[in-house]
Amino acid sequence: MSRIGNAHIVLPQGVELSIDATNNVIVKGPLGQLEQKVDSVIKIERHENELKLSRSSEDKDIKAKHGLYRALIANMIEGVTKGYKKSLIINGVGYKAVINGKTLTLNVGFSHSVIVESVDGITMEIPKTNQIDISGISKELVGQFASKIRRIKPVEPYHAYGIRYLDEVVVRKEGKTAKK
Repeated sequence: MSRIGNAHIVLPQGVELSIDATNNVIVKGPLGQLEQKVDSVIKIERHENELKLSRSSEDKDIKAKHGLYRALIANMIEGVTKGYKKSLIINGVGYKAVINGKTLTLNVGFSHSVIVESVDGITMEIPKTNQIDISGISKELVGQFASKIRRIKPVEPYHAYGIRYLDEVVVRKEGKTAKK
């Protein structure tokens, strides 16, 4: 029994959802539009402002898809109403980030600046000197882009220099001690 897959999805005010003949789900809301192709083994039923997903059989992979597609559709609805945001912290001596249009320039301890081009559907801003906020309507796209930036300079455990998520906990290591 899939608890996630069996949960109903409530459509909030201002959100339009349409399903075409090829099981393509299109969600339109105040922040934009998202699409998701749903596998044919999953059936989507709509009753007024509520969605229910059901599966064709009890196979293990179909059960997994049941919960997956329910979660993807729920994330799409949340994305077009509220949006998603990830915050990254840059920590290090002389480390900084600058945004010029759709280009992010990072100075994070290399001999050269690292330039990252933004993708469509992503907005970046720097509210503080050591913080980068990445936002958009697609949870997947925001997470992937934040991960791409974080991979440029992972946090090292001795001084915690590098790029990390705002809510990420860095376990610090103790350095070598001199013998007496």
